[in-house]
Amino acid sequence: MGSSKREAPPLPERLAPIVDAHTHLDACGAHDEDTLHAIVDRADSAGVGTIVTVADDLDAAENAVRFAHWDERVHAAVALHPTRANALDEHARERIEALSRDERTVAVGETGLDWYWPGKLDGCATRAEQEDAFRWHIDLAKRIGKPLMLHNREADDDLVRVLLSEGPPDTVIFHCFSSGPAMARTCLDNGWILSLSGTVSFRNARELHEAARLIPHEQMMVETDAPYLTPHPYRGAPNQSYCLPYTVRALSELRGEDAEAVAAGTTATARRVYRL
Repeated sequence: MGSSKREAPPLPERLAPIVDAHTHLDACGAHDEDTLHAIVDRADSAGVGTIVTVADDLDAAENAVRFAHWDERVHAAVALHPTRANALDEHARERIEALSRDERTVAVGETGLDWYWPGKLDGCATRAEQEDAFRWHIDLAKRIGKPLMLHNREADDDLVRVLLSEGPPDTVIFHCFSSGPAMARTCLDNGWILSLSGTVSFRNARELHEAARLIPHEQMMVETDAPYLTPHPYRGAPNQSYCLPYTVRALSELRGEDAEAVAAGTTATARRVYRL
């Protein structure tokens, strides 16, 4: 994605406490205890003292749970990403379910629907395969009593349709919420949680800006989705959890609130949602 061509952003001024509600530590370079602790220590120094690392395939799910056992500041979420839903065979279902029941796993995710990639990405799951896998993950979250973490790309209406037809679990998280105010209102009316990433700092994201102003603190979290979606003015550079204060400050400016209030509010929500 070209991010390697740009230097990593500098360490921001510390803003604490913040929870990174969604990142991918393995994709950020964590592969053993030393590399994991180095990434988490840097985040901690910026005030990001708790991290939820998220799976998008089976190997990443195994890694996420392993990392969460290696460092008490890390928690896991496990699922197959919608674009990989065609890999949800019997073995994958058994492993995802076992990993989701681990004491260090705080959510089932990221699952959901992605209508952008089918037909563009070789081997991408079809719409039908994605919907079947999504329904299975919804059922899993309800059976084990953990939050459901959603990926939504260009699929607002169908995502809501499937959720409501299945009956959503008690807690639903829209990771990297990027839709406009109408979708935000639908989610908020249903009691769902909206997690905002670096995209909220992008100057051209006007619909998202409007949506972000609507979200009460008790339904709002913040995340990096690292190594992607690095906040302005470092867009295109490699992202990590330590960069999250940049997003929180941009969000607070957008909402006309103190950055400390946004940090405290989103942290309280994350701790409640993930039972930290």
